[in-house]
Amino acid sequence: MSTASRLPQILGRMTSKLPVTVDATVRRLAVLSLIGQTVLVVTGGAVRLTASGLGCPTWPRCTDVSLVNTPEMGIHGFIEFGNRLLTFALAAIAALMLVYLWNLRKERRDLFLLALGLLASIPAQAVIGGITVLTQLNPWVVGLHFLVSMALVVFATLLVNRAYGRTGRFPAVVLPAVPGAARPVMAAVALFSALAVTLGVVVTGAGPHAGDADAPRNGLDWDLFSHIHAVPAYLVTAGALFGVFLVIRDRIKGPFRTAVLLLLGVTLLQAAIGFTQYYNGIPALLVGAHMLGAALLMSAATNAADVARFSPVR
Repeated sequence: MSTASRLPQILGRMTSKLPVTVDATVRRLAVLSLIGQTVLVVTGGAVRLTASGLGCPTWPRCTDVSLVNTPEMGIHGFIEFGNRLLTFALAAIAALMLVYLWNLRKERRDLFLLALGLLASIPAQAVIGGITVLTQLNPWVVGLHFLVSMALVVFATLLVNRAYGRTGRFPAVVLPAVPGAARPVMAAVALFSALAVTLGVVVTGAGPHAGDADAPRNGLDWDLFSHIHAVPAYLVTAGALFGVFLVIRDRIKGPFRTAVLLLLGVTLLQAAIGFTQYYNGIPALLVGAHMLGAALLMSAATNAADVARFSPVR
C-alpha cells in the first residue's frame, strides 16, 4: 500500500489521540496565547523605547543580505530581531491550539474560530510591522501595529474565558445574577477603554519616543491630546467604581466580582503610571509600563464586559 493511500489511516490515528473535550492542555494553550500577546506588546514597546525601531533596517529580511541580525548591528538589531522572533512563538502556540481543537472544531466552533483568528492575524501583524519598517516608522502605521496587538489581546481574553467555561454557550461555571445596569455599564467601560488606548496611540505618535532618532512624528499637539486621552480614562474609572459599588451593594460573588475588582485595580494602576509619566518628562521606563498597562486594561475590561454579558440579570 502506498504512502498516499495510507495517509487517511495515519491521520485518523493521529487525530484519535487528540482531546474530544476541552481539557487542561487546551486551557493552558489559551492562557499562553494571552500571555504571549501581552508579552509581544512589551517587547514591541522595548523596540520603540530603546530607539531600536530600525535595528533591522528592512523587511522581511533583517538586512539586505541577512535574514537575522548581525553582530555589527549591535543591541538595536538584537532587540528588533528578537521582537520579530516572538511572532513565530505566538504562531506556534496558535497552531498547536488548532491541532488540539481539531476533534472539537464543530462542537466548539467558538474556540476553534477564535484560535484560527489569532493564528491568521499573526502574519497580518507581521506584514504591518514590515510596513512600519519600510515607511521608516511612520507614526500612524506604528499606531496601527499597536492597536492590532490590542485587538489580539481582546481575542485571547475571550479565548481564555470560553476555554474555562466562564462565558459562552458552554458554561462550566454558574454565574451569579447581576443587576440589569451591569451589562451596559461594563460594555461602555470596554468601549471607553478601547477609545482611551486609541487616543493614547495618537499621543504617543506626537511624543518623543519615536523608535529612531530620525523617525517622523504626527505633528499634533502632544499636551492637548494627552488631556483628551484622559477623558475616556476617567470614564473607565467611573465605570469600574460603579461596578464595585454594585458588587458591594448586592453582595455579588464569583467571576463578576473578581472581574470588576481586577478592572478597578488595573485602571487605578494605569492612571497612576499615566500621571507620573506626564509630570516627570515621559521617561521611557514608565512609557513601557503604561503600554503594558494598556494591554492589561483591555484584557480586564473585555473580561468584565464578557462576564457581565453572560451573567443572568436580577
